[in-house]
Amino acid sequence: MALDTGSRAGKPRRARSARRGGPGGPHDSAASAPPPAVPDGGIRWWQRLRRDRTLLLMVAPAVGLLALFNYVPLIWTTVAFKDYDPFTQGLWTSPWVGLDNFTLLFDDSRFWDAFANTLGITFIQLVLFFPLTIALALLVNSVLSQRIRGLVQSILYLPHFFSWVLVITVFQQMLGGAGLLAQQLRRHGYEGFDLMTDPGVFKFLVTAQLVWKDGGWGVIVFLAALSAVSQDLYEAAAVDGANRWRRMWHVTLPALRPVIALLLVLRVGDSLTVGFEQILLQRDAVGPGASEVFDTYVWWVGIANTDYGIAAAGGLIKGAFSLVLVLIANKVAHMLGEQGVYQK
Repeated sequence: MALDTGSRAGKPRRARSARRGGPGGPHDSAASAPPPAVPDGGIRWWQRLRRDRTLLLMVAPAVGLLALFNYVPLIWTTVAFKDYDPFTQGLWTSPWVGLDNFTLLFDDSRFWDAFANTLGITFIQLVLFFPLTIALALLVNSVLSQRIRGLVQSILYLPHFFSWVLVITVFQQMLGGAGLLAQQLRRHGYEGFDLMTDPGVFKFLVTAQLVWKDGGWGVIVFLAALSAVSQDLYEAAAVDGANRWRRMWHVTLPALRPVIALLLVLRVGDSLTVGFEQILLQRDAVGPGASEVFDTYVWWVGIANTDYGIAAAGGLIKGAFSLVLVLIANKVAHMLGEQGVYQK
């Protein structure tokens, strides 16, 4: 009797366990499985547009300006393949000439001079601009006083707001033939100099102007990256016996690597645009042989000489070459373990 009572008493317990969906019950897997995920909360695209209409209205003017000044003008790239005459025929009725404009462009020696000068200035700026701005950022970051650091940042960043006319005027007053340094040398019996009209130093001169004008902006960017570095890393390195230079090499510079890689890719993509206004203002002083670059060549051929097809062909080549440089630089950033502009 006792055995039979025990067996009957065990059955309800198993039944209750099964109904509760407890361990061993038939509902164990269903109870433990997560509910199915609904994509984007079940909101349809038109509901998202209605929900974010305020943000979309805020960004609409910027998108409109971008489309108006960056994408609508792409229609006129067809000028590179036409005998374009804006006064009598217009864009749509100008006859197609195929690759004749590119042939004339490649046969022009001034184009190859501009190509060589552009690459030379680009290389010098890439080699000198980034190391100098990184060094300035590290130097400013080492200043302990917050007030002095803010003052130095303001002084370095101030030339960024100057126009190129003002920047070149300052350099003319300092390094020109009648500039301050040349006058001081003559006053002490030495021969003066005029770096503003010397074709041999023109590439270094425009790089120095770029560093003075935009170096402060690069310093601000690198300082923002340095502010995100945890002080615990510096303290741990100091406990391990690392001196100031070791901490900079093993903590500071690795923290700057993602920012350096990103800015390098962006700079390479914009490298062929080495400063139209800056170069044009100094072109006559040193001659086109030393100062002609892509943008000034396109301006003189297209605007001054009204050879719009050849100028458009030069602009297309510049755009294609810039795209190739961005892809190569981004691939190099990926090989170095950095994200770059876009992921793989």
